[in-house]
Amino acid sequence: MSAYRAVHPSRSGRVLRRTLAGVLLVALLVVGGTAFRVWQVARADGRRPVDIVVVLGAAQYHGTPSAVLEARLEHALNLYRQGMTEYVVTVGGRQTGDAYTEAQAGRKWLVRQGVPNEKVIDVDTGSDTLGSMRAVAHMAQQRGWRSALIVSDPWHSLRARTMANDSGLASWSSPTRSGPMVQTRETQFQYIVRETGALLYYHLTHAPAEIKGDGLG
Repeated sequence: MSAYRAVHPSRSGRVLRRTLAGVLLVALLVVGGTAFRVWQVARADGRRPVDIVVVLGAAQYHGTPSAVLEARLEHALNLYRQGMTEYVVTVGGRQTGDAYTEAQAGRKWLVRQGVPNEKVIDVDTGSDTLGSMRAVAHMAQQRGWRSALIVSDPWHSLRARTMANDSGLASWSSPTRSGPMVQTRETQFQYIVRETGALLYYHLTHAPAEIKGDGLG
């Protein structure tokens, strides 16, 4: 009996250490696998004919898109000109004191570039990606639209596409290849880390991660 008592704590310690090591390994695999998917989707372009192209909002200044938003709008304009869609949907609300919403600024920019007024729909409901995707999915359902290309920055594409699909809108991503979000390796690494955490948070809670200021909410 004394021998049993001597080794039993040691065995319990080994079991605990192995359990903790297993939990840590699973966590690393989940985080690493999610980061790989963020990176993988960021490098892919799922462009195809769809009912709508959705441009996710980012900062605007008195109706003029920021560099981040303009890069997204230029990409959406190219998709429209290539015949991928007949309609472009701009999304995004307004910050306190703004005269324009992000959706309105995007719509104004596209119309100035020659997209017919009736072919651009602004959806300014939602203060984050999840709220915007749900609002777009509701609008699309009302109009009988079922498919979408999501235009955002590469690292944001997987989470935005996931939220759109979860909201009932069959979606693919067509990320931008220009703009401040893709200029340096440091920027790319920073946003891959942020989007990995935000996507895991969304999977766990089905809530937005509230990352504001750069259109990654």
